[in-house]
Amino acid sequence: MTEGLPPAPPTDRLYWTQPQGRTFTAAVTAVRGQKVALDRTLFYPEGGGQPCDTGALSWESDQTTVQSIGQTDADTAVTDVQKEGQTIWHTLAGAVPPVGAMVRGALDWTRRYRHSQRHSAEHLLAQAFWRVNPAFGVRSVSMRNPECTLDLAGQPGASHVAAAQALLQEALREGLSLETPMVAAADLGAYPLRRPPQVEGEVRVVLFRDAAGEVWEASACGGTHLPSGVQAAPVVILRTERVKGDLTRVTFMAGEEATQRLSEVYGQAQTLARGFSVGVERLPERVEDLRAELNSTEARLGAVRRELAGHLLDQAEWRDLPGGQFAFIQLSAQAGTLPAEEEAELLPLLLGLAGQRPASLTVALTSGGDCGAASSLPGHPANTLLKGWLAQSGGRGGGRPELARGQAGQGDRFAQAVYGWLDALPWPE
Repeated sequence: MTEGLPPAPPTDRLYWTQPQGRTFTAAVTAVRGQKVALDRTLFYPEGGGQPCDTGALSWESDQTTVQSIGQTDADTAVTDVQKEGQTIWHTLAGAVPPVGAMVRGALDWTRRYRHSQRHSAEHLLAQAFWRVNPAFGVRSVSMRNPECTLDLAGQPGASHVAAAQALLQEALREGLSLETPMVAAADLGAYPLRRPPQVEGEVRVVLFRDAAGEVWEASACGGTHLPSGVQAAPVVILRTERVKGDLTRVTFMAGEEATQRLSEVYGQAQTLARGFSVGVERLPERVEDLRAELNSTEARLGAVRRELAGHLLDQAEWRDLPGGQFAFIQLSAQAGTLPAEEEAELLPLLLGLAGQRPASLTVALTSGGDCGAASSLPGHPANTLLKGWLAQSGGRGGGRPELARGQAGQGDRFAQAVYGWLDALPWPE
């Protein structure tokens, strides 16, 4: 309730009593800015994990009731619907009718139908998992997007997912029909509810019965559903993943949205298969072959890189240091015309091999500014030296005494810093 304002009259929920209705007439009972309350409505308000309906309101208007010059009939989009107590408020995008006006509402039926497909599928899939194992109880749901989710307690594995999918497919094939009775709280024990209701008093129960009239699914719910379970088909589980705590998230799609997604994916698979000159059924096999080829190529490339790194070390200009040797390898100059990406791949291999050389200090720099130092000289720790050189060249980095990496801000200034340090060393007479 908006603070300071009197409560608006309750709204009759036509979306319960006329679930397949698409248009209706109603009277405006209250107005708050761009929001109007009606005495009755087919528009479902957001709730229970289901988005609200949208559509339009229209009414006869004149200059005294609608602030719109030259308008004889008003027609405005309904962009949001929310429930406040027993009142349902409709947010309008344009003109607003006055209190007492008679309006005609029209649903965006495509949106409503797809939401009902999602919601029906959510009930049926949750029931299928519960039948596989009652430990897989629903903790939360979301149907705001074509990819809907069920968060289930426990940890259903691949076999449980397959069993739930098969169970639901069989039930849909045999037929499931919808009933939505209003049941007094005292009478709820007569229904095999999957979980306790979230509201008190009289409860709307959503029942899907099988062809023999037996209850297949029963839940307390105020959402919109389809008169036949098969209208939600296909119900496709896309994936499962562990989420916080002991919850498993099941992502699924239903109805027209699932059909459209499957068609798109199959079309993409056909395009890929044609590119590989195989049928769609052989696409996984072809992908595995390519993966194996790629792994083999990467292994050979790695061996070539290691060989090249060793060659660069052997061919480097080594200079004597007190207690050992020093080399500064600038890959852009010493590795020929390698692409910058290859220089970056080569750098860690080069430093790794350099760290195995006894009594040596190796510094390396790529054309992209990646740099590093490897030292086996106790008096010349790689991390301390590299940090000093990078400070002089506007870069940053760090590491350990035996191996350090960084990014030089300016490669030429980094090289000057390295050679400046080398020239400043105390050399024996």
